[in-house]
Amino acid sequence: MERWPALELAGTIHHDGHGGVADDLATVQGTTHWIQEQGDLLAGLIPAGELAADENLRLAIIELRQAVRALFARVVAPAPPSPADAQRLMTADQAMAHLNTAAAREPVAPQIDWPLEGVPTARLLSAEGDPYVRLVAALARAAIEFLSGPQRTQLRSCTAPRCVRYFVKSHGRQEWCKPSCGNRARAARHYRRQRTAVDDGSAPS
Repeated sequence: MERWPALELAGTIHHDGHGGVADDLATVQGTTHWIQEQGDLLAGLIPAGELAADENLRLAIIELRQAVRALFARVVAPAPPSPADAQRLMTADQAMAHLNTAAAREPVAPQIDWPLEGVPTARLLSAEGDPYVRLVAALARAAIEFLSGPQRTQLRSCTAPRCVRYFVKSHGRQEWCKPSCGNRARAARHYRRQRTAVDDGSAPS
């Protein structure tokens, strides 16, 4: 299953399994753990597996997440956005300005590598020495690439009860982010039908 840094960042807000919402970035330790989990996605951009967060970095990543989730809400409209933060979203203009500013903080230049017996590849060479700046800028660039790429058209907000995730629709009939959400949504739908039948007096005695 393909993963995108922007989707992983938005997904740091998720259902906690007990009817509430969990935030993986709620603490410095949690933020460090999340960064280290993204090592494969950010390989070559930052030493994510070795980077430890501090409070300033945690807050910078949270602000970036707010921008990403605001633009995700714009993408899925007119469908409802994730209920986790639907009432306190940045405006789209604020979110775009924040992403662009964060991405611009790291000066990078594309470099080509073309071995004699291989195919050419490109990488970004950074002139920024601060790994915290590089991390936030890399996440911002990844969000810009996601939002301007073809996967944007398949972005959805999961409508299962209690779920607050965004996901990329992988096939035509997919309605929820994962099978457990589908099971919960179908159960809730069945319960509503049963309640309606009872209220209408049409349920069997």
